Amino acid sequence: MNSPILQLLVLAGIAVFLILRLRSVLGTREGFEKPPVPKPGPEAARRNNFEIIEGGPDPDIVDHVPADSPAAEALAKMKAIEPGFSVGEFLSGARGAYEMILMGFERGDLAEIKPFLSDDVYESFAFVVNDRTEKGLTVESEFVGVKELQLVDATFDDATSEGELTVRFVGQLSFAVRDRAGEVIEGDPKAIKTQRDVWTFAREMGSNDPNWQLVATGE
Repeated sequence: MNSPILQLLVLAGIAVFLILRLRSVLGTREGFEKPPVPKPGPEAARRNNFEIIEGGPDPDIVDHVPADSPAAEALAKMKAIEPGFSVGEFLSGARGAYEMILMGFERGDLAEIKPFLSDDVYESFAFVVNDRTEKGLTVESEFVGVKELQLVDATFDDATSEGELTVRFVGQLSFAVRDRAGEVIEGDPKAIKTQRDVWTFAREMGSNDPNWQLVATGE
């Protein structure tokens, strides 16, 4: 046997030896890797996600009210009927609604804010505005901002699917009342006044109307 053929056979033998040694150390692909797990179908994925949500607290709820409180239970029922409902987004909208409704009342412009008021609240606002008009009083007011905002309670009516959210506001604004002669008889147009309000908003969860209505006011 000539030399080149002999050398080739020796190299081939060495290669086979090395392959066998590597397989004994590392194992084969089938023995080293776990078999692929089939991707769950839509029903399994939905069930797993539901269990995760049900198994732990919802941050959108417990960030605003105590866990296991009646308010938390009410919010969970609201979200069950209307999955797109967000407590955080509601409070963001309530901040803007507070300014709009408060300024509409102070300036006597109720037409713009009427869709956001219950009949009882609208009637009470209208009584005050009409009384000021009859007395020749005008209000000067400029909104500065909301200093504090907190969700203090939540309730849910199983029979009507109506949710109610009560929010405490601490707002800042300038405020002055002038008589017919233009004299300031209350407040100071150059001073910043702090105003505290507790408002309750209500809405039928799951309805097509996205607007919440102001149904009660207090301090």
